[in-house]
Amino acid sequence: MKFFKIFVVLFFVFVTQSVMASGKVNLYAVSRELPKKELISETGNRVALSDFEGDFIIAIFWSRYCVPCLNELKSLSKFVEQTKNDGVRVIMISPKAEWVSGFSEQRLFMKKFEAENLEIYVDEKEAVASAFGVFSSPISILISRKGREIGRIRGSIRWDSSDVIDNIYKIKAERG
Repeated sequence: MKFFKIFVVLFFVFVTQSVMASGKVNLYAVSRELPKKELISETGNRVALSDFEGDFIIAIFWSRYCVPCLNELKSLSKFVEQTKNDGVRVIMISPKAEWVSGFSEQRLFMKKFEAENLEIYVDEKEAVASAFGVFSSPISILISRKGREIGRIRGSIRWDSSDVIDNIYKIKAERG
């Protein structure tokens, strides 16, 4: 059983590394409706992604056990600092089952990775991820100010690079 667990972890590391190298934005020709499932906020409130209508959202599905996810936390934090006053909002969504001690554990985890400024939510029973068809991480869902899914980024990217920031601003201006 231990060998199987090690194999699974290594498999996902290798698969995610190849995705990370290609981490491109996939924009849809036609925007998609958001799932009606709810997340749990740090304050304990239930929120649907449609509740964020009016903001350009990057919803990042991640896991504390995903190495590429952890590698991008610091650059995500820098991205948020650089874009927070420009109408770009990043929300981090992780499985609730990963956090035995709840949001306090998650906050300590974020501090360890220098990402305390990230807005965190949990997906109870992974219902939101499932409704989106997200079964690996990281996956970033781009959501327009009108509350429609307009594209995805598969894999990890260096969020604080000027190319990524410029591209996100361009997407927001054209589609967001």
